[in-house]
Amino acid sequence: MVDQRTELDDEEYFERPRARRGLTFDSDLLREPLKALPVRQPLIFSTGDTVTEAMRAMQSEHRGCVIMTDDGTPSSKLSGIFTERDVLFRIVDQGRNPATLPLADVMTPDPEVLPVRSTVAYALNKMSLGGFRHLPVVDEEHRPVFVVSVRDIVGFLVEAFPREVFNLPDLEVSTTRSREGA
Repeated sequence: MVDQRTELDDEEYFERPRARRGLTFDSDLLREPLKALPVRQPLIFSTGDTVTEAMRAMQSEHRGCVIMTDDGTPSSKLSGIFTERDVLFRIVDQGRNPATLPLADVMTPDPEVLPVRSTVAYALNKMSLGGFRHLPVVDEEHRPVFVVSVRDIVGFLVEAFPREVFNLPDLEVSTTRSREGA
């Protein structure tokens, strides 16, 4: 038997005004600064670190990318980004050994960035136009502050509109899947 108090608490959660200052999707929400997103500190490496080191950090921290600076610290300028796509297309696809491969050989040098004062709308636009899943955010001296991901933006939107997202009807999709391999 379900506790009625729990159901009421859930209902109150969705009915009460959100703590996000009454944002509306078409105006206020997209004008929010990137600092409003649920971001984490970036994983920073030097260009001389190995791909294996970066991949282990990405795996243990559940991240889709690492960024590089010349000395591997956030106090120096951003020099590159290394993503999951790079693992697939620049290492696995080419049969390279990640244990000895320096990040400098497979990173994207001088990646597209977002200024720290950017808005959510600006980030979405840049990600959409460029096909990026991760964009480094830099300060005025081009030092990394954090990395914005598509997941960060989706999480922000879901938090702002929980009733609309969580009350969507289930879509019955019938697909016939053939088993690959085995």
